[in-house]
Amino acid sequence: MQTGARIAAGFAIILLSVGLAAGRIKTLVSLLAAARPAPERRRSLVPNLKYEVTKVLGQRKLFQWSGPGLMHAFTFWGFLVVQVTLVETIGELFSPEFKIPIVGDHEWLGFVQDLFFVLVSVALVTFAVIRLGNSPERLGRRSRFFRSHMTGAFVILAMILGVVATVLVVRAARWALGTLPYPRWAFLSRGLGGALDGLSHSTLRWLEDGFLLAHIAVVFAFLVVVMNSKHLHIFTSPLNVLFGRQPLALGRLRPLHIDPELIDEETVLGVGAIEQFSWKQLLDAYTCTECGRCQSVCPAWNTGKDLNPKLLMMGMRDHLFEKGPLLLGRKTAEEMAGLASKSLVPDVVSEDVLWACVTCGACVYECPVDIEHVDAIVDMRRYQVMMESKFPPEAGVMLRNLENSGNPWGAPASARLDWAKGIEDDLIVLNGKMPPDVEYLYWVGCAGAFDDRAKKSVRAFAELLLAADVGFAVLGPQETCTGDPARRVGNEYLYQEIATKNVQMLKSKGVRKIVTACPHCFNALRNEYPDFGGDFEVIHHTQLLEELVRAGRLVPSADLDRRITYHDPCYLARHNGVTDAPREVLDSVPGLSRAEMKRSRGRTFCCGAGGGRMWMEESAGKRINIERVEEVLATDPEIVSVGCPYCMIMMDDAVKDKIAGGEASESVQVMDVAQVLARSVRAASGVAK
Repeated sequence: MQTGARIAAGFAIILLSVGLAAGRIKTLVSLLAAARPAPERRRSLVPNLKYEVTKVLGQRKLFQWSGPGLMHAFTFWGFLVVQVTLVETIGELFSPEFKIPIVGDHEWLGFVQDLFFVLVSVALVTFAVIRLGNSPERLGRRSRFFRSHMTGAFVILAMILGVVATVLVVRAARWALGTLPYPRWAFLSRGLGGALDGLSHSTLRWLEDGFLLAHIAVVFAFLVVVMNSKHLHIFTSPLNVLFGRQPLALGRLRPLHIDPELIDEETVLGVGAIEQFSWKQLLDAYTCTECGRCQSVCPAWNTGKDLNPKLLMMGMRDHLFEKGPLLLGRKTAEEMAGLASKSLVPDVVSEDVLWACVTCGACVYECPVDIEHVDAIVDMRRYQVMMESKFPPEAGVMLRNLENSGNPWGAPASARLDWAKGIEDDLIVLNGKMPPDVEYLYWVGCAGAFDDRAKKSVRAFAELLLAADVGFAVLGPQETCTGDPARRVGNEYLYQEIATKNVQMLKSKGVRKIVTACPHCFNALRNEYPDFGGDFEVIHHTQLLEELVRAGRLVPSADLDRRITYHDPCYLARHNGVTDAPREVLDSVPGLSRAEMKRSRGRTFCCGAGGGRMWMEESAGKRINIERVEEVLATDPEIVSVGCPYCMIMMDDAVKDKIAGGEASESVQVMDVAQVLARSVRAASGVAK
């Protein structure tokens, strides 16, 4: 083929493909521009650059699933290597003997390229096997590819294989012609070239030219297909990571800062239409890879509920594209009349899906491209609660209790110190300023104050502090809920009111350090109250206990001789990364034999109480706490240890169900870490009875 014809054909393919891709990119960017602005995301750019290197180039989150992660890394790194071969390919349009300046004839370059051709091929076969082995047709909803676009995935695998195969034939022909710049170390190209060695010069040239154009065609067709498929994540995931909340979009929710005086008929609180999401949330939807990792760990989906984080993102994306022509002014409302009666909730996202979420964050933790599922769900809940007044009836009872009594139980404030009967004389109840010799405010929390089981754990912790001579005070009747349950179910207005009052009260008392046994209080006080001016040093009670044991101020001496397993609370382990402290405390107790569950630490499985679900009926599927307790009991424990009053309640209920059904021994106890430690310290020193 003449050089001019080769160049013309190559650039015709490139220009056509780039034109089609550019049109699609324009549409995608325009849809993001039609969404709610998110100026706070720009502040993340510089700090996020290091995460860009580790998460994108280093593929760190992919390696949470080691096998598939390694294969994806081979493919990703191979994709980068292919960009080098693409430069060579385009150069070869002009000259069959083209090589990249400076490094183009280095043997190591040829070796690296061929090595990754092999690794990518291995990865492609592995991906095909994984997808066939997890076929939705065979496994149904148990397949993590349930309702994913399987055909499109196999098309992409075939195209990647086509990219590798075509460039290898070109390189083999060049080796046979003697024009390959690295004839010795490009082992795969040399091997294939040897098979072509007997062909005539003209045949080899035609072979080289034909597969050169075929390679360009496959590469640029791949670009067009990617822009119109779920594999859009190839280009959007680096942006999603760059503009994301790092290291994980957990813990803190975005505040609305509602000013009642500025609310009018045009005010929208939360998200009631797809365009009311922020551009970053729509970028999340673009970026979903449909890999199903989020689905595989979702407590709701794994216990038979309708919520599937993957399908949530896919549904948002499909609805955005459906509504796109209207949002971009390409069609009128009359032309798209079918959309007029279609609402985000319940038509795109059903009410069952919306209210099944326990906000545990497992989906966010597993997502390889940093999608922020929980934020999207809470934003839709905000709209339903504050704009539509639609929420489960039980949630309404909880919200009224918060408004009227300052706690979800609806108990009187005068009962907040009932847990301390017998030791109240040893406590400092803070009525004025924090005394100089008092280091911590002990935030008891509503569950610890009003639930009989949780009362035992907060009392045990207080007794340990007294035994260690730690200066602490409690608020007693002045303490109210942090507002966390209201925020998680979507009543941001009530949460803001509660949080603002609490911050003012704590600051007026000169509080600097807070310790709490409730991970939900811990998360709110530590991560969310700073948005309302509450900058306090907040630690979890297991962290303080670990410090006291390490310093020798608490000495567990009595041998308990029990088998124990520890259940990580989601809002402690996953949302806040506190996993070692409770284990260090338990391991300090003589005689305890601790078994670790498979789903533990950052990958813990929820008890079912988060996201306001503590106060809602769980009528669909299997109860989440039952699912978790079955895993707990598989370790054959005598003690189930927890670090959260919500988990205490949920685990205890489930264990009692199993005991009643004859599936667990009556000797199994659910105990807070503080209670376990107190048993050893009490027995040794006779401190508290």
